[in-house]
Amino acid sequence: MTRAASSPTLLLSRSDVAAVVDPDSCIAAVEEAFLAHAQGRARGPASLGVLTEDGSFHVKAAGLQGAPGTFAAKTNANFPGNPARHGLPTIQGAVVLCDGSTGRLLAVMDSMEITVLRTAAASAVAAKYLARPESAVATLCGCGAQAAAQLRALSRILPLRRVLAFDLDPARIGALAKTLARDTDLVIEAGADLPAALRLSDIAVTCTPSHIPFLRRDDVRPGTFVAAVGADNPVKSEIEPALMAAATVVVDILDQCAAGGDLHHAIEACIMTRADVHAELADLVSGGKPGRRRADEITLFDSTGTALTDVAAATLAYERALAAGRGQPMDFSA
Repeated sequence: MTRAASSPTLLLSRSDVAAVVDPDSCIAAVEEAFLAHAQGRARGPASLGVLTEDGSFHVKAAGLQGAPGTFAAKTNANFPGNPARHGLPTIQGAVVLCDGSTGRLLAVMDSMEITVLRTAAASAVAAKYLARPESAVATLCGCGAQAAAQLRALSRILPLRRVLAFDLDPARIGALAKTLARDTDLVIEAGADLPAALRLSDIAVTCTPSHIPFLRRDDVRPGTFVAAVGADNPVKSEIEPALMAAATVVVDILDQCAAGGDLHHAIEACIMTRADVHAELADLVSGGKPGRRRADEITLFDSTGTALTDVAAATLAYERALAAGRGQPMDFSA
């Protein structure tokens, strides 16, 4: 898309982003961003995290080169207690998108939908290379805002048909089933026993704010693909270190995962080192390293969320919103 210098700066709400970005296009944009990273066509990514008593803040930034190139910086607040205590979303924030060659401000947009969509897209890209192609049954741990996007994205890549769902709030499982019934054929069932569900599953997705690992080595059967999504700072933990050590581990960004993903806890437990990580996702996308190599291999994607995917999703949202006439034009210099 040719971007005119006279194109307006857009203010995009969450509904604007949701209206113009679909799972398929986001998956394609995210895969291309990882390829750009592998080929040296990306700037960054960089990340800064700050913990508070009740949550955390992080700033993530990256750029993509090309014609035209873009740069994005996202500031997110993540406060898991918000829904129950204050009636506010867990994740709140904004993405600032700029022209990569001139620095011109292109858009300021809500980060919630960007975060949800790009995180799910990264899981889908990882599944393309790491899951068994016939995978049809999934265990889902955590039925919050990320859950529906994860399942929609994964179902674009795999013949997913049945989901055994777990959440501390049973009402969320029912709400998730109603949401997905509108646009998918997925059967969502409330799981009664996590180990039993995992014995039936080809895929396990964890997207919780847990600080205690609950996915254990002895419960995950050979051949499973695990998308570990929730642990994005040093205090969060979903995956038992022994499971990390037994799996073929692929990370989104090695430095981030070693500092704050489930990999961080395996390293702290002294049962893994950075050298034990099979690859970054960019290595698989570029063909630099293989994905799944055996049917009985446990593969695990440690996803801490990278600015590469933020800039990819934000660029897609801006260009589609501009073409569709969505968003509010703004002049921040006035």
